[in-house]
Amino acid sequence: MTQPPPVSSRRGSPRQKHTSKITVYVSDEELLALEHARLGLRATHGLAVDRGRVVREAIAVVLADLDERGEDSVLVRRLRHDTAGK
Repeated sequence: MTQPPPVSSRRGSPRQKHTSKITVYVSDEELLALEHARLGLRATHGLAVDRGRVVREAIAVVLADLDERGEDSVLVRRLRHDTAGK
């Protein structure tokens, strides 16, 4: 397995032909929030991006935070909170 890129260079990939694919199931509310964010990026910030680009950037952000902060990262804290009651 290859090492992840350094935190400072981690970015979501732009719109391009991607060679790997995953399927992620989301709730209706999550999909609506994603679409609302996409439309807000266009209306408020002039950024015309597709949902895939928003998701890739979100992944890059959360993974960079995990690389940088580890135990104190947003991802670890949220996952711990979600699994605490199980």
